[in-house]
Formats: sequence, C-alpha cells, structure tokens
Amino acid sequence: LITGITGFVGRHLTKRLLQDGVEVWGTTRGIYPNFNSNVHLIERFNFNLQSILEILNNIRPDHIYHLAGQSNVKNSWLNPFETFEANVLATIHLLEAVRLSEIAQKVKVLTVGSSEEYGRVQISEMPIKEDTELRPISPYGISKATISMLARQYRETYKINVVHVRPFNHIGPGQSLGFVTQDFAKQIVEIEKGLADPIIYVGNLDAKRDFIDVRDVVDAYIMIMTKSDICEYPGFIFNVCSAKPTQIKDILYLLIDLSSKQIDVKISQHKLRPIDVEIYVGSNELIRKVIGWEPKIPLDQSLQDIISEWRNRL
Repeated sequence: LITGITGFVGRHLTKRLLQDGVEVWGTTRGIYPNFNSNVHLIERFNFNLQSILEILNNIRPDHIYHLAGQSNVKNSWLNPFETFEANVLATIHLLEAVRLSEIAQKVKVLTVGSSEEYGRVQISEMPIKEDTELRPISPYGISKATISMLARQYRETYKINVVHVRPFNHIGPGQSLGFVTQDFAKQIVEIEKGLADPIIYVGNLDAKRDFIDVRDVVDAYIMIMTKSDICEYPGFIFNVCSAKPTQIKDILYLLIDLSSKQIDVKISQHKLRPIDVEIYVGSNELIRKVIGWEPKIPLDQSLQDIISEWRNRL
C-alpha cells in the first residue's frame, strides 16, 4: 500500500514495484483516470482513522509506504496549518490504524521524513548523521521531525514495525515545480522554444545541497522494506543521500550547458527563502553498512532526464 501514490516519488516507486511483480494498492486525494491500470487505486481518499483501518483489514498489505503529505518547504512557510495537517495528523491516523488493525504485528511501515528535520547544522557537524541533533527551522522540517518522533513512539510503545527515512534533495523526471532543478529546467526549455526571454530568475545560488536521483531513493526504500531483519535493527532511522555537496550554481550551469541558447541569470527576491542554510550534506554510511544500498545514478544523467522531459512536455 502506497499513500500519496500519484506524487513524484509514488509514481517512481509504483513503476519499480510493478516491475518486480508486486501487487500495488494506492491512495490519492484526487481523481486520476489515466493512472497505471495495474494499480488498485483508491481515489478521493479521506485520510482518517476509520477509512485507513477499513483498507488495512480488507487488503492486508505486507508493506506500507507512507508518502502522502505536503512536500514543499516554501509552501510550508505560506501554509503551516495545512502542512501540519497533511504531514503530522495524517501520520497519526495511519499509525493508529495500523495499531488497531488485524495486521498490526505483521505489516512493515515506512514513514518518510526529510533532511529538513536536522535544520541548522554547524559546518563542524557535516556530514549529517542520523544521530545529529534535530533543530528544524521551517514548518516543513518541524512537521517531518514530528513524524520521526511518532514513528519512534509507535515502534517502542506498540511494537509496530516502522522504519523512518530522511531523504535529502531528491530530483528526477516527474517532479512538480517549486523545486530548484524543475524550475531551472522549465525556464531553459521555455527560452529554447521562444516562450520566454533569455533570462533565468533564481534565488540563492551559493548554497550547497546533497542531491540524489529519485530512482536511487526508491531503490533505498524497497531495499529497506524487503530486508528481512530490518525491523529488528535498533537504529530505525536512515539517511538516504548522495553524501556529496553540490552548489546550486553548478546545477544551474550544468542545465544551461545542455542548451544551445545564450542565457542570462538574475536574482529574484521572491525566490529567496526566509531562512536558508549555506551547506547541507548527509552521511549515507549507515544505510550502506546495514542495507547495502548506494546511489548509482550520476547527477549529469538526472539533469539530462529532467530537461528532456520538459522538452517533451512543452
């Protein structure tokens, strides 16, 4: 069962699971008549305790990937109430439903957090490890940190088999606007097609982030869920990251290099965040050691796939 199955990660996860011959069910708030016909899709899903409990007892999933939620940091500053409702309250409903269900001691649950849980981390604390103190500074980060604490509570108090992941900046084809690689790529393709002047408006280009391809992220999630003894492992939180810092400026100019157009770059004040962090890079040492996972898709390929998709869409 994948909650939020029609989202960015949900679509990539669905594709991989179906390739592996897995029966996939998914929930979504909207209506998607053209979604994958091989998926049992539950549309217009009302994320409350009773609805989830009925689903769990009816379909009895082996694994639950909890992807539903509000995933945009910028939007969390604009809509903090909506962010907490979508992220925290939905997770409480899910974990309570698991606790009360007939499969409580059999099902494995993956809750998805974020590197934003760590918040303001000192340079001396890089790379960020799973036991780094949580100091979230955005409403989004606080909501995800709350989810990690809920996962711990249900794991330790009710013995629910839940594992929590903290993915860093995952990118790839199919992501919505509002994320840096998508915003850059769309502007470049609009310029290529004569739909916009040859100027790209950007926020802070000096920041360094840990970028990882969504398809590598999906591989990590599946490997975590299918590892037979993972739920007994005491350190139930895993970073999913490349462990390599990349400057936003480098992302932009790598994308521009994929175009034949001459493009100017200008700073836009409304694209700057209220609080930004200079460098953010995680450690993937734990997941490499315990799960045997490592990222495989290089940044260049991710960016090529992103801009190619925008060329097709526009």
